[in-house]
Amino acid sequence: MKNKQPISVNQQALSFGLGLAFFLCVLISLISLAWWLTNELMDQENLPVNSVVISGEMPYTKRTDILTAMNNINLGNFFQVDVNEIQSQISVLPWVYSVAVRKQWPNEVKIYVVDQTPVALWNGDFLLNQFGKAFQADNRKLTQALPQFFGPEGSELLALENFTNLNDLLEYRNLAIDELVLSERFSWQLTLDDGVMLNLGREERVKRVQRFMDVYPFIKTHLEDQSKQQNNHKKQLKQAVDYIDLRYDTGLAVGWKSAANLPLSKKLQTQQKTSDIFMRLTKEFTLNV
Repeated sequence: MKNKQPISVNQQALSFGLGLAFFLCVLISLISLAWWLTNELMDQENLPVNSVVISGEMPYTKRTDILTAMNNINLGNFFQVDVNEIQSQISVLPWVYSVAVRKQWPNEVKIYVVDQTPVALWNGDFLLNQFGKAFQADNRKLTQALPQFFGPEGSELLALENFTNLNDLLEYRNLAIDELVLSERFSWQLTLDDGVMLNLGREERVKRVQRFMDVYPFIKTHLEDQSKQQNNHKKQLKQAVDYIDLRYDTGLAVGWKSAANLPLSKKLQTQQKTSDIFMRLTKEFTLNV
């Protein structure tokens, strides 16, 4: 019975020593791990961005344009690279509509770019996107011809909405709008892809276009009857109509081009249309619907 107490004391001392040794080992391990992680993070902070991944919907903006816009941005330290600064620099590119930028550890920056979608030329110097917002960019990059809009500043969306509605109507006659003009007094004028100009006035635009669509086949029939007598080529018949004035309650007026003045090419057609703005052929007659 007397030997049990010393043995118990020795066991307690041994357990305490082992526990202390384990604690010291854990503490040393944690300190070592913290030291290692600190060194690693310090090393990582000095690593540059080695990869720039560019993607998106970019029919007009090129990768080189984006990289050039980032020339003034320091990519030498991954953690210090400011994604907002990158986004700001790329956003000023003329064809860019939106930009998203994010960093991916340890050394990559990802950039997603969406270009503008041009739907029309605006006042000769600008382009109009699908939301009716005007922007300025090099229109030589366009892959297809766009209709031209002219109007007062601030009427961009109004012009686009009316173009869309009226163009949808004209499709039923296989016609389309090449030029839309909105005057300072908000009077509307359309030039169709067959060269005919429509004066719509300020009111009842849809109703007046529908009236034109109802009457236009009779006008073409009238031209065909005349062509049989004059042996004119059918391809020129549509161009014989100069303008149609629809600013009437129940009718319209038609202005004619003489056969001798009919344009033979798209370029000549444009020149003829420009000169005709100032000097119209005088022959007119009124058709009642």
